[in-house]
Amino acid sequence: MAYFSSPRPQSSSSAIKIVNPAEHDDKAKLQAKRDSPQRQCRNILIYGSCRYQDKGCIYYHPPVEGSNNPPRPDSPLPASLSAQAVNAPVFVPKAPFHAIATPSPTSASPFTPSPSPSTFYPNHAEYDDYGDSVSNETPQTLEHQLVNQYQQVDYDDHASPMGNFYQSQQTTFVRQPLDYHLYSHPTPDAFPSTHFVSDAIREELHNRSETSQLVPLPGHNLPDELQGYHSLALLEPSVTERRKFFSWYSTVYRATSSNDGVLYALRRIENFRLMHQAAFGAIETWSRVEHPSIVRVREAFTTRAFNDNSLVVAYEYYPNAQTLFEMHIKQKPPVFQHGRLSTFSAALPEATLWSYMTQIASAIKVVHEAGLAVRMVDATKIMVTGKNRIRIGSCGIADVLMYDPRQDTAVAQQEDLAMFGRLVFALCCNNLAAMNTLPKALDVMGRQYSADVKALALYLISKPGPHKNITQVIDMIGTNRLLHELDDMHSSVNRLEAELMSELENGRLVRLLCKFGFINERPVFAREPRWSETGDRYIIKLFRDYVFHQVDENGNPVINLSHVLACLNKLDAGTDERIMLVSRDEQSCLVVSYKDVKACIDAAFGDLARASR
Repeated sequence: MAYFSSPRPQSSSSAIKIVNPAEHDDKAKLQAKRDSPQRQCRNILIYGSCRYQDKGCIYYHPPVEGSNNPPRPDSPLPASLSAQAVNAPVFVPKAPFHAIATPSPTSASPFTPSPSPSTFYPNHAEYDDYGDSVSNETPQTLEHQLVNQYQQVDYDDHASPMGNFYQSQQTTFVRQPLDYHLYSHPTPDAFPSTHFVSDAIREELHNRSETSQLVPLPGHNLPDELQGYHSLALLEPSVTERRKFFSWYSTVYRATSSNDGVLYALRRIENFRLMHQAAFGAIETWSRVEHPSIVRVREAFTTRAFNDNSLVVAYEYYPNAQTLFEMHIKQKPPVFQHGRLSTFSAALPEATLWSYMTQIASAIKVVHEAGLAVRMVDATKIMVTGKNRIRIGSCGIADVLMYDPRQDTAVAQQEDLAMFGRLVFALCCNNLAAMNTLPKALDVMGRQYSADVKALALYLISKPGPHKNITQVIDMIGTNRLLHELDDMHSSVNRLEAELMSELENGRLVRLLCKFGFINERPVFAREPRWSETGDRYIIKLFRDYVFHQVDENGNPVINLSHVLACLNKLDAGTDERIMLVSRDEQSCLVVSYKDVKACIDAAFGDLARASR
């Protein structure tokens, strides 16, 4: 790390001083050499062009290739650029700093994790016309160290009229960092979309989050607490839309569990009196059934909190979920099409229908293998929780309501297949009562769907038999369609993983920004009112300005998120790449590596963490 500064008062007793010969003759010779017209302009070497070439620049500018002007034979500098010249940081000084020390790329960093404040604030020193420190002390030891650790480089020969150290510039690095958790070079746009979840997914997730956090509307006389659940909210729009479970009305609520703080959906069966405690045995079995196409059952209990005898079953909660009836069958409001109102609803695509049937068949197979029956293969109980993602809900309630220890499970499983067939007809005809007019339903199905759909639907509603089971249904769906569904699932997983990768680094960067917030501008620590302005904390402050407070040549703020993300990732990795940090008064500058800044942050945050214990 190199440090350069003009006089700055400080209470520290020691300082690093860069000492140049004070003899006037040596200065005159150095100045004459720099002002020589035979010297090639540094802007040509570093940037390839000089914007002051036609404005009185006294240095030599090689002719552009193809120009008629012959090159000067006495130019002492090589035509090719060195790697150090290519990687030179952009620096347009306000005052004519002619020699600024910077660490050699091949030398080890001399920076220590917790340097004393005097390391960065020289005091009790006089400065010559070039901003170099002149001291009466013997500088041989320090000079020897500086010669071994640093090299002298020159920057822009011309002072910027704006004198702004915070100009935002693009630097091309020859070597890519090898750390696995660094981004590649960010895109030049201000807010790169590759670093964040896509807008469509973000909007969907935000809508779900907003739905989950809606405040319950008053006026429903809901209990404040219900068997370990609180903050009940009615999910159904009105009492008139309550659905019947056999002979009982039901209502669905959203509630928060007091045990884990997770939201659950509570389905309440009104005016139900439990006659057999053994009926809850089916709920315990259902709670062990896990399948991606089944809404998992959590628990069931009876309560009198609603001023009646109610049965309540808790399920996993899916915000903004809709039933198949609401999505595909329910009459939609009329819309304008071709200049007139239309109530026509498009038929369900066959590919989507096969996807639904595959998911339902897979769920039924798991339930039957567990020795249970679904009993809820109905368009009003199957929920659409995502794009073509369905889940069978309200499982286990029928086992409690219609509990009969003598009931044959095989008969209920055959009824599952018949309900599955009626659901297929309802989806194909957009009518829950399609089975009431079977010839017309078959005609509609034959005109809009393939013969395989019709054959499967007829098989499902056929008479029960020993060879009629869910395995045969899956065979009729076919291997090709099952593989197609599997491919779609894998593609969906790949897409979501890609979206997750875009947000992978954000949590780590937030933790890094939190450290910045704890350290920067802290008013007082360890009885030191200027703690955040001294020592390595001052470097952290300058780095904060370098990352967030850059301006362009006109003094306008530069909002470049790519620059912020690149800097924070390099900081977290602790790379050896060097940057120049400049004080706000533009009188001091530091050349440090990201590794040095990271050591400063770790040391400062460690001090705060130890003090908080």
